Amino acid sequence: MIFLLFSSGIKSQEKFPDGTLIPKWFKENKPTDINKLGKKYILTDNGVENDSTVLQTKQFQAVIDLAAKNGGGVIIVPKGTFLISSVFFKQGTHLYLENGAKLKGSDDISDFPVVETRMEGQSVKYFPAIINADGLNGFTISGKGTLDGNGLRFWKAFWKRRQWNPKCTNMDEMRPRIIYVSNSKNVQIEGITIKNSPFWSTHYYKSEFVKLLNLTILAPKEPVKAPSTDAVDIDACTNFLIKNCYMSVNDDAIALKGGKGPKADKAPENGENRNIIIEDNSFGFCHSVLTCGSESIHNYNVILRNSKVKDASRLLHLKMRPDTPQHYEYITVENITGNVKTFLYVKGWNQFFDLKGEEKPKKSLANHILIKNINISCETAFDVEKSDLYDLTDFTLDNLKIKALKPKEENLEAIKNLKKIKVNVTQVASLDQSYDKKDDSDIAAK
Repeated sequence: MIFLLFSSGIKSQEKFPDGTLIPKWFKENKPTDINKLGKKYILTDNGVENDSTVLQTKQFQAVIDLAAKNGGGVIIVPKGTFLISSVFFKQGTHLYLENGAKLKGSDDISDFPVVETRMEGQSVKYFPAIINADGLNGFTISGKGTLDGNGLRFWKAFWKRRQWNPKCTNMDEMRPRIIYVSNSKNVQIEGITIKNSPFWSTHYYKSEFVKLLNLTILAPKEPVKAPSTDAVDIDACTNFLIKNCYMSVNDDAIALKGGKGPKADKAPENGENRNIIIEDNSFGFCHSVLTCGSESIHNYNVILRNSKVKDASRLLHLKMRPDTPQHYEYITVENITGNVKTFLYVKGWNQFFDLKGEEKPKKSLANHILIKNINISCETAFDVEKSDLYDLTDFTLDNLKIKALKPKEENLEAIKNLKKIKVNVTQVASLDQSYDKKDDSDIAAK
């Protein structure tokens, strides 16, 4: 197993890329004990029928409200399928899904309210998620059950609209997320399966001390592609751990967001992502394992390590927006094995380009990027675009074993002060894995 091979690396990794110590919080990972979270409120004992055909949003919300009124507790979803739209958890309430339990989202958009929320780097009126938690301290979701976004109808509607309007975006064909956690702290989500999201699978905004443990997050690329179903969107968050998860979605597995526009770094609703650790995970098909952007200002102290990748379009993707001041720094990618279409991908990203009447912001910057201990096969090793809109400096490539149809090592010339240590890139005539030539993962870049 890869995790055994790199166990010595885990023990020695006690500092963030900038040299500061990693807090013990990142290592103290215990399963949620629902027996310590207050009274248990089983749905079927509190006015909710075990009937997958009846929309029961109001009944479900009533159970949450009752628990909150009584000082908090755990909302338990028993075995069975329960159909809801959007529910809103309150302080002291938690969600537990028993083995065989499924919360299924409605596929009728008229069942969802329109609220003020965070979407694609801005505060807008949009649909909430199926599960919502705002301003909570100590919120948990746990169990062995499933959150099913029931997204097929939404996906088909998106692609149908795209046929009519090739420039159709997520803001044109609106649809809900599965989980949205905002302005919260001490959050733990573990053990469950999250699948078939209509839009982003899970989204975390302005939250701190968040742990995602032992999750399975899925959205298909065929026979109907599930558009923009990012597994995890981290949006202006601090101290965030993703560990022992499996992710395979038709967009980025993990995307770091935070705001967009020429004055995005000055707007109070935006913010940086700091102290992010992504470790001991496995990734199936996705557009990128880790993406900075497309709405991102400052990402600092980010570690992706000790993981397996199979069939991803990209390993590390730095999206450089020409209308937004960006700084991606102190990012480490280490101890990764598997196969991807493109190993390192750095290019401009023009989707929703809007200077809002302002002058172009100063050059964006990506620096102090360390990529270490890699054994991977790919179609293209380095797709790094030189540009006068951003600077790439102080990258270190250390102990890389890469087999590539297209090494493209000359593209590394776009990086200033590049250090290469034991970099072995071997050009091969063929690969075991073939990749989609019509990959939709970079459509929006143009």
